Amino acid sequence: MELNTDQKKESYAFGIDVGQQLGQFKEFIDNEAFFTGLQTVFTDGEPKISPDEFKELMQSFQAKQASRQKEQQDASGGDNTKEGEDFLAKNKDEDGVIVTESGLQYKVLSASEGEKPVATDKVNVHYEGKLLSGQVFDSSYQRGEPISFALNQVIKGWTEGVQLMPVGSKFEFYIPSELAYGANGAGGAIGPNATLIFQVELLGIES
Repeated sequence: MELNTDQKKESYAFGIDVGQQLGQFKEFIDNEAFFTGLQTVFTDGEPKISPDEFKELMQSFQAKQASRQKEQQDASGGDNTKEGEDFLAKNKDEDGVIVTESGLQYKVLSASEGEKPVATDKVNVHYEGKLLSGQVFDSSYQRGEPISFALNQVIKGWTEGVQLMPVGSKFEFYIPSELAYGANGAGGAIGPNATLIFQVELLGIES
């Protein structure tokens, strides 16, 4: 097929987009039957299965996918747990690293004599969050503006760690998964049982 019109090019691009979204399901899909199903819809054809059977089949398909995702998460979580434990065991002996009773590790990057917040305060910070791989998953620096939040409404590692910071200082935190997002992870980037690294600059206390 030649992509010799805008409609064909747009349709082809849309097909690629749909295919990429459905790629995670490809091991469950028979291509011939899948495209026959699409053609049935696009041509207003008569489905070869009843509405009740359609519902049962979709529920079965979704259950298989959910089971597969859980297996992947369990495997990933185990890998992340070991990676985090190994990292923290080594990192605690690095120059300047301090370990708290909870297991939180931190290093003072830039000291200050400012006021320290308490857990009920609202603080204004710049920060960057990374995985142990070095991948940045969130950064107020990249967005170009700091963020304010109540210190008792974030992950435990932040609540504890930022209270150690005088206003005007910059710390690096090494946060075990149990003080971060735990077995559930967060979004696509932060997997289950992930140990996280944050650089945090405390700009001010708002309340």
